[in-house]
Amino acid sequence: MDKNGVPNSIYVTCVAIYDDETILVADNHFDKTKNNILNGSKGSVLFITNERKSYQIKGNIEYHKSGSLFDDMKKWNPKKLSGNAVAAIKAEEIYSGSQKL
Repeated sequence: MDKNGVPNSIYVTCVAIYDDETILVADNHFDKTKNNILNGSKGSVLFITNERKSYQIKGNIEYHKSGSLFDDMKKWNPKKLSGNAVAAIKAEEIYSGSQKL
C-alpha cells in the first residue's frame, strides 16, 4: 500500500524460494512497488502450482540492493534484465485456497 493506503498489484515472473520462509522477487522494473516497500507496506504472493493447487503467502517485505539475498537473485534472474534489487517476502501467513495452513 502507498502512503494513502492504496494497494498496488503487479505481475512478476522472476521469483524464487530462498528458504522455508522467504520468497525473493527480482526488482527489474519496480516503481510504485518499490516506493510501497520502502514505505513499510506488507505484501502477498499468489500462485498456482503445476498440480493446479492455489496458494497465497502474506508477510513483511524487505528491499535489498546488496548482500546475500541480492547475490542469490543475481544467480537466477535473467542476465538481460536489470536486477536492480530484490524484494524478500517473509511468510507470516500461508493459505491453500481459503484454508489457512
